[in-house]
Amino acid sequence: MQDLIKEFRIVDDNNLLFNSDDKYMVPLYQRAYAWTDNEIIQLIDDINDYDDTYYLGSLIVHKRKENLYEVIDGQQRLTTLYLLFNYLNLNQKNSLIFECRDKSNYTLTHLKDNDVEDKMLEQTIINGITVIKNKFNESGIDVNDFIAKLRNVVIYRIEVPEHTDLNRYFEIMNTRGEQLEQHDILKAMLMSYLKTSEDRDAFASIWDACSDMTGYVQMHIDRNVRDYVCDWDWGRIKDDSIKEIKNNRPKKYKSAKLSIKDIIKSDFKVDLYDGETEKEDRVRFESIIKFPYFLIHVLKVFINKNQIINKNPDEKIINELLDDKKLIDTFRNVIENGLMDDKEIDKKWFSYNFINCLIKCRFLFDKYILKREYPLNNEEGVWSIKYLRVSGQKTQKKPYYVNTEFNRMKEWESTYKDRNQLNIMIQSCLRVSYTSPKVMHWITKLLNYLYDVEDYSVLATFNEVAEGLAKEAVKNDFLVLCESKDSIAYNMGINTPHIVLNYLDYLIWKGNKAKYKDFIFEFRNSVEHWYPQNPSDGTFTKWDNVDTFGNLCIIQRNVNSKFSNMAPEAKKNTYKDMIAKGSLKLRLMAEMTNDSLAWKDEVCQKHEDKMLELLKRDM
Repeated sequence: MQDLIKEFRIVDDNNLLFNSDDKYMVPLYQRAYAWTDNEIIQLIDDINDYDDTYYLGSLIVHKRKENLYEVIDGQQRLTTLYLLFNYLNLNQKNSLIFECRDKSNYTLTHLKDNDVEDKMLEQTIINGITVIKNKFNESGIDVNDFIAKLRNVVIYRIEVPEHTDLNRYFEIMNTRGEQLEQHDILKAMLMSYLKTSEDRDAFASIWDACSDMTGYVQMHIDRNVRDYVCDWDWGRIKDDSIKEIKNNRPKKYKSAKLSIKDIIKSDFKVDLYDGETEKEDRVRFESIIKFPYFLIHVLKVFINKNQIINKNPDEKIINELLDDKKLIDTFRNVIENGLMDDKEIDKKWFSYNFINCLIKCRFLFDKYILKREYPLNNEEGVWSIKYLRVSGQKTQKKPYYVNTEFNRMKEWESTYKDRNQLNIMIQSCLRVSYTSPKVMHWITKLLNYLYDVEDYSVLATFNEVAEGLAKEAVKNDFLVLCESKDSIAYNMGINTPHIVLNYLDYLIWKGNKAKYKDFIFEFRNSVEHWYPQNPSDGTFTKWDNVDTFGNLCIIQRNVNSKFSNMAPEAKKNTYKDMIAKGSLKLRLMAEMTNDSLAWKDEVCQKHEDKMLELLKRDM
């Protein structure tokens, strides 16, 4: 199977995608070239903005004869690349042809001719080359730099096996309406390491259930095997899920989502069954990360659990940054360069055990990690940590959701009922502080903790684990840095890490939950000065110490301009409603403000001392 999947750099020292002996033919059943300005510009921007290996996706082909490949999927990107190469004057042959479309072929061979009549040209292709020219001219992109970046672009050419029913295959792919992503290719790679079709089918069943990040994983496991993978109330996941599925699945079972190899089998039938959840439940819960990032979190848990190290002691087995663009390379590096107990990793062992780790982590993620919930058509959504339970027997089971219990064994509900809110608040504090999925390391650390807890009911101090992650960041990225100066000054200004201000809000809330019961963490992504840097119209004096911590607050970026240059008391009086719903530190600042000069001369320092004392006391 691996022989059918090849990785190509579209530009290298010896070759270009379009100057080898290979030709790519777009068959008649494919639609004509149809990419618009947006898709073409996005492709150019993606390549130009990325300085490392960039995975462009997959090109699905069928080998008609030697060096002639019929393009089944990916022809829009392929045609755009051909036009792009032409504009860049890269040496290329007439490697792209359209079956029975003379006008399109004529246009491709006369792209540089100026004396061709318009009626002889395919206008969608002409529009494509025009968009490319305008993009480079208007954006000022350096052609040589861009060509250098093309060397980092990788595409996967996936060849379907011989005797494939192409019309049927294309119909199925068209119905799905999806391009193969890196995680699809990774799935095929990991499945190829398994020796039996039973193992591969069970692997695919678990992978597909986990890849749907909407809702809860129990709802995505096929109903024929769910009761073998989950406990009776779906409250636990078996440690060896792949074995349970393999041993208990019906013989004629087919997964709802399948690999290319499965799809092309002659007995394949589309199963439209989509689980037992009501339709609204499938969009009620929204994950805070997408599946490719979740895979990297799970890989880090897997590495930690199995103590896998790099055979080269000077190199890490996995990068700290969570980079979905390097998903395949990340897994490949672990598999090919990893050592466990001083032995190289067996690929079959890796696939078998990783898929069990994946479904266990997904279960833990669903039950204990923050989600965005949209109950009763609430368009804005709320933060929640809930778990799925079922009532009823066998086919009559009905799912429902309750707040996750962070309790000790045999503990009264009155003791632990407030801990769910504690966990929601500290996790939402982390979520809004680290907005990029590439740096949401707190998820990995919480999953690592959960994976090692044998009894999941012993979670009374789970919020403290999350608090510890925030404390570490506040201490290392703020307190230690500021206190290392010759003259201690907490004056990082707008460079103050967001986690510092958000965690301070968490501590203020935690200290008086009744007073601040309306407070929620939102994406307040702009650090702002309460006493402004540039007073408006010179109506009051500038202050050299505006960057001091006591003068800072965090607000939503869309209200930054409103706040900019106004005096503190003017902000307090003008934006009462916004302040009342804003950061708790901002609310305290407003409560203490009566006069701008007083704020600058003494009140700000009092506020700062109190806030720093609160932070330091918690460290």
